[in-house]
Amino acid sequence: MNGLPTQSQKNEEEPQIAGSGPWPPPRKAIAGFAGLVSCVAAISGFLFGFDIAVINGAIVLLRAEFHLSDLHTEFAVSSLLVGAIGGAGLAGWLSDRFGRRRVLSFAALAFAASSLGAALPRNFIEFSAARLAGGIAIGIASVVAPMYIAEVSPARMRGRLISLNQMAIVTGILVAYLANWGFSLSGAWGWRWMFASAILPSAVLFFGTLLVPESPRWLVEEGQDERALAVLEQIEGGEEGARQLLLIHVAAQQERSTFQDLLAPALRRPLLLVVALAVLQQVTGINTVLFYGSLIWQRELHPHSASGALEANILVGIVNFAFTILALVLIERLGRKPLLMISSGVMAICQLALGAAFLLNPVPSALVLGAMLFCIASFAIGLGPCTWVLMAELLPTRVRGRAMSVANVALWSASFVLTVSFLTLSHAIGITGTFSLYSMLCVLTFALVWRVVPETKGRSLEEIETLWQQKHEARDADEG
Repeated sequence: MNGLPTQSQKNEEEPQIAGSGPWPPPRKAIAGFAGLVSCVAAISGFLFGFDIAVINGAIVLLRAEFHLSDLHTEFAVSSLLVGAIGGAGLAGWLSDRFGRRRVLSFAALAFAASSLGAALPRNFIEFSAARLAGGIAIGIASVVAPMYIAEVSPARMRGRLISLNQMAIVTGILVAYLANWGFSLSGAWGWRWMFASAILPSAVLFFGTLLVPESPRWLVEEGQDERALAVLEQIEGGEEGARQLLLIHVAAQQERSTFQDLLAPALRRPLLLVVALAVLQQVTGINTVLFYGSLIWQRELHPHSASGALEANILVGIVNFAFTILALVLIERLGRKPLLMISSGVMAICQLALGAAFLLNPVPSALVLGAMLFCIASFAIGLGPCTWVLMAELLPTRVRGRAMSVANVALWSASFVLTVSFLTLSHAIGITGTFSLYSMLCVLTFALVWRVVPETKGRSLEEIETLWQQKHEARDADEG
């Protein structure tokens, strides 16, 4: 340990982060600082959501432009997810090696390159390659943004601020749907503008990451205690910042982790839990609505009109946005576990209702849209934000980067399997059978949350780590 800095050293650090003003900063200033830093990181979540959803409105036009079969359509949609698997796999190592902030800067550049490439392809292969690059950025952002926000947030605000990333994701989804609808009116080139419009927020993210501080927990790992304390005092306040620095040192006493460390018995349980949550979040079927909503709407309900599908998507985006705001309010009041149970339970019913709707002849548009909206609402209030929050909270500091990479690789792999198989599966067992399968997976998610997931509301990251250690020691004592 390098020792705590003197008061003069602290005073030298303060202007670099907070500028002039009273010291220690008042509670409102602390909340404002943490919120501002989190908002910058959450721009990557906005781009994440935009890139995922923009394909929904563009896919019908892309199929016409490049004469795509169902197989090619599945690949065009899922190429983003292949990149996300790779990006998530690299993100933990990159963030541990270069810091959370620098890696988010790189992701911003990848988002911009992908947006430009997807807007100007000459063929299907070039389009898929551009989307692959965007997927790498999404994979990195999905690991690093919630981890960074968790590490720069006070315990009392952490759940809400990590959920801000989910809020940004759903905002990106809604903006993508609005862009799809608006640019669809501009003719055959409209889909190109849909993708190009993400270049501006990519630039905002890049320049924003140049202004925010590095994660104090990463700084401690790098032996930069003075800089870490300066950031912690902004996040927690003077005395609490010093206390948090000591807690971080206690948690980081062990050597820098490797992927082999993830197999240690004490880490196995939290790692398996976050991997299970990550996979189940995806296999509940949410991305079939986000990726294929327009195609389902056009094929099954209105084969001669694409505009109705784009307008239905906007409704989906508005509901997603509204219920994510509600989740931000409830996550620190009700806690993570109750919201996850409500979410997975209601989703099971909605997916079953959605599948049943396609048994009717004619298929009622209102019932399909209603089931989709309830499905999105239930996901947005629990499985959407709470999964990301728990993935950032449940993992120990020294392995958080690598462990979140493993969890996100699992998440994006599950998303890829779901997305690349949806059209094929719908042909094989029918669309009713497909949504019934998703319903059963929602029931499995409910059971896992009920039996295994701990409540983390109001606990610091170091307290959660201590909880896992105590559980491991208790199991060892019972076995001994």
